[in-house]
Amino acid sequence: MAEPLANAILPEGWPPAVDAINETGRSDIVLICEHASNHIPAEYARLGLDSSHLQRHIAWDIGAAEVTRLLSKLLDAPAFLSSYSRLLIDLNRPLGSSGSIPVLSEDTEIPGNVGLDPEERSRRAEIMFAPFHDRVAAHLDERAKQGRATRIATIHSFTPVYLGVGRPWHAGVLYDQAIDFGQAMLAGLGAGIGLNVAANEPYVISREGDYAIPVHGDDRGIPAVLVEIRQDLLAGRSGIEEWAHRLAAALPAQTKAL
Repeated sequence: MAEPLANAILPEGWPPAVDAINETGRSDIVLICEHASNHIPAEYARLGLDSSHLQRHIAWDIGAAEVTRLLSKLLDAPAFLSSYSRLLIDLNRPLGSSGSIPVLSEDTEIPGNVGLDPEERSRRAEIMFAPFHDRVAAHLDERAKQGRATRIATIHSFTPVYLGVGRPWHAGVLYDQAIDFGQAMLAGLGAGIGLNVAANEPYVISREGDYAIPVHGDDRGIPAVLVEIRQDLLAGRSGIEEWAHRLAAALPAQTKAL
């Protein structure tokens, strides 16, 4: 029997699907960053795109990985970061959905995703999607066995302008079932400092369009929120540090409140 792709030795340029850091961290917060990387293995020839497109939001969430790594240190929290571009397969979209392997992202066509056969779709899912989420699920299972309290925060960033429409928010906190967690996070991020932090902006959580919050959070009864930070606020190291510290201050406050 052939070795499963997820367990096979991958060729050069194919990193493990998940970069897991500080898995033994003491925090009750578990961090997830599904759009941490813009890496595309050479065999895909940038999916037919000019290299400049790989620096855009369509390929990854700019600044999100750096915020996640620093936040992991500040909280002593485990973190799980993606190793491949969302253009190959989006870890925060259900398999088979229109956004899972996009043929159009924002206003940009993705030639290398057009007309994919079932084998290629399965290959990407087996190498990139399943190992990532299996690792997260195994970590959550182990915490449950140990009786450890758990909250999930997924870290994302968004563009200041989307298809010509400006976005005024500095950050958003997205949630579905975790209402108390979400509202406390909103209060912790925006209190007294004049930030425009909104609930369920610039997106909303849905089972059809999201994966981590519904599956790892709501389905398990784990309070889970998705944090969106506007990308221009993460353009330099100072902004990344500012937001990581801001989140670090808001997350423990919520932990104590629950």
